[in-house]
Amino acid sequence: MYVVTRYSFAKAKELGVKIKSSIHKNKKIDVFDYNENFITSIGDVRYKDFPTYLIERGKKYADERRRLYRIRHEKDGKVLGSAGYYALRLLW
Repeated sequence: MYVVTRYSFAKAKELGVKIKSSIHKNKKIDVFDYNENFITSIGDVRYKDFPTYLIERGKKYADERRRLYRIRHEKDGKVLGSAGYYALRLLW
């Protein structure tokens, strides 16, 4: 089970959503609106994210991984309310 980081909680607050560890297999986080309505599940537990890289490898390496992720996911990160949108903003 993925442990949601303070980084993701802070980003969720900025976006106006609530997050919890996912109950779905192979997902990191479930995203909810403030009325507790499920929006989407994001992140694959088999892959790392910015906060994980930050802890394990340091800021320089994490920033490079973030840059590359944003290049790869540029299009799906722009679709407001999509899983890609929330993954980009909560995990990267």
